[in-house]
Amino acid sequence: MKWLVAVISAAVVTAATAVLLYLVKAPAVEIVKTAGVAGGAVVALYALYLNHLKHSLESEKVADERFARSVEMLGNEADQVRVGAMHSLVWLATSTPRYTQTVLDVLCAYLRRPFAHPSWAENGADPDTVLLEEVPQDEQREQQVRRTAQRLIRDLLSWGDDKKKVYYDLDLTGAALEYFQLDGRRVNRFIARRAQFYGITALPRMEIRKTTLFSGATFHGRLNLTETRFDGGVAFSEVTFKGEVDVRAATVGTFLALTDPPPARQIGELEVLPGTAMRTAHEGWKLSGDPEPARPRLEDHVEKNTGGGTRGVAGDHDRLREGDVHVAADPEKADRVRLVREGLRDERDPETKADEVQK
Repeated sequence: MKWLVAVISAAVVTAATAVLLYLVKAPAVEIVKTAGVAGGAVVALYALYLNHLKHSLESEKVADERFARSVEMLGNEADQVRVGAMHSLVWLATSTPRYTQTVLDVLCAYLRRPFAHPSWAENGADPDTVLLEEVPQDEQREQQVRRTAQRLIRDLLSWGDDKKKVYYDLDLTGAALEYFQLDGRRVNRFIARRAQFYGITALPRMEIRKTTLFSGATFHGRLNLTETRFDGGVAFSEVTFKGEVDVRAATVGTFLALTDPPPARQIGELEVLPGTAMRTAHEGWKLSGDPEPARPRLEDHVEKNTGGGTRGVAGDHDRLREGDVHVAADPEKADRVRLVREGLRDERDPETKADEVQK
């Protein structure tokens, strides 16, 4: 069908060229020659288009095959093969942008795999200071592979003066992270429920557009959040801070959920933007701006279906708990209040039954 369109287009161009040349009284030989060249040019351009389309389809097929092979190699026993597979995925994401979010999801999934290094139990605040005599080589190599995955995630995210500001999602639920750094990166949605952060966690100058959830996470070392913007809200519900938390010039909007007790040492004040919904006022936290609890519930702001329990742990739904009691309204009292507000209190007899339908 496409070839038929090309033939018809070439015939139309040829005829139109011949008519124009005839109108200007060009020689017959020139009319035939020029019209033939014009028609041939149309066919040639269409052939180039088909060739480009074929090349694009072949490139997509090659990219899909490369992605499948790289993901398969992530399960290889050799650490150097896994590292090579990660670099191959990142190369694919940079050369084919449609793969970027998928590659980030794969790297995050790798970090969510169960892993515990012996040094974390000795000094979770700074594992690199621990010198262990006997550490299995497999665990040592896996530690380096995971650090490579963390670095590649940071490299894939938009930052600085990038002309095209792109925001991607990160799902690190339950991940074990070591010296995790995302300084200055742009993220769309940042989920790190029940994650374990070992060493210094550096998340300064980040710009997070949507929800950020650290519910149930543990920061074993220092946490740096200076100048970070939580535009979509942040939840620190049931978070354990074992080191200092630096929130100088950090801002939060939409909603804010904090944990009790607060960090033992907090540097700076967390600025709460006007209209930010809060569960309650948490004493001990250093807040500025508009830190008073707002009327809307957090459920009006936190996206649905992002919770869920695992391994017997209840899901995080950011509902009121820890002593908060919900009291149901009395239907009759609520109805009387509504009628008074509407000026209809005297127009209704509470003893009157529902009107019957007249036949």
